[in-house]
Amino acid sequence: MASITLGPLKWAVAILLAVWTLVAVAQDDADVQSIPLRTHSLQSPYLDSDMQSRWFDFGGTTLIRADQYVRLTSQQPSQSGWIFSRVPLTATNWEIEVEFSISGTGNLFGDGMAMWVTKSRAEQGSVFGMKDQFEGLGLFFDTYKNNRPGVVFPYVMAMLGDGKTSYDQANDGKANELAGCSARGIRNADQTTKVKVTYFQDKLLAVDLMYKVDGEYTRCFEVENIKLPSVTYLGFSAETGELSDNHDIISVQTKNLYSPSGSSAAGSKDYSREKGQRKNRGKKNQPVKEGTSWFWWLMRFVLFGMVLAAGYVGYTAYRTRRRDRF
Repeated sequence: MASITLGPLKWAVAILLAVWTLVAVAQDDADVQSIPLRTHSLQSPYLDSDMQSRWFDFGGTTLIRADQYVRLTSQQPSQSGWIFSRVPLTATNWEIEVEFSISGTGNLFGDGMAMWVTKSRAEQGSVFGMKDQFEGLGLFFDTYKNNRPGVVFPYVMAMLGDGKTSYDQANDGKANELAGCSARGIRNADQTTKVKVTYFQDKLLAVDLMYKVDGEYTRCFEVENIKLPSVTYLGFSAETGELSDNHDIISVQTKNLYSPSGSSAAGSKDYSREKGQRKNRGKKNQPVKEGTSWFWWLMRFVLFGMVLAAGYVGYTAYRTRRRDRF
């Protein structure tokens, strides 16, 4: 008789453990949430009714085709174009997803484009169209190989500028490289090409690329203990020399990342753990999940109900065993 009365108790415990697992998963999903930042996002038609952009300035050879792209350079030699945010990016933790296109004809092409998260705004110069000795993050999409034996181009490379150090242009930034990866096939790709840059203040910088399979990101690199200036501007630039390409920005989506618990460290660890579990290679991107807090509260309510049910079943089993003894 005792074995019969213990059955419901065992089932109650099993269900309780299953619900607790669901709650733990829901809580992890809610660890990192996001808020879109319109001030640092860009999409078609790019310009307002007065043919200006409210949030971005542009210059150089930049051309804007409202239904398609912001073209930094055309496939013509000696061009240099840029687009930069008007207001600073003050978010502590952020994610920037950029759809872009590098395209052209022929087997010889260059020079490349860059994404900037820097302390200063646009100032044209020799580093992919922008000034040298910058302070902040430069992410370079280098399509022309000068002198880097053993490295396959196009090459995506990050440099953390201190405002004093010059870019090692003769060696394609070898002396300045924070991290990088080869990206053969990113030029004239058959599908959508995107880059996603994720930053948790003083904790993590991660770069993912989409160019091999539409809808799938590949980890380029991840670096810990990175500190950027507290106030930065977001920008993009490109340049051509004797060789040339079309360098287009199609859309920019910027998000402020935060943890409901208020811990940026917890958020960065959760992001890093999730990426590590997928080996960071060839897996479908899992975007930062929003609006999961309601599910967490629902699961807490269900968990409370299951605790009551388990207690009732346990108490009933206990009373039955006592009755059977007498």
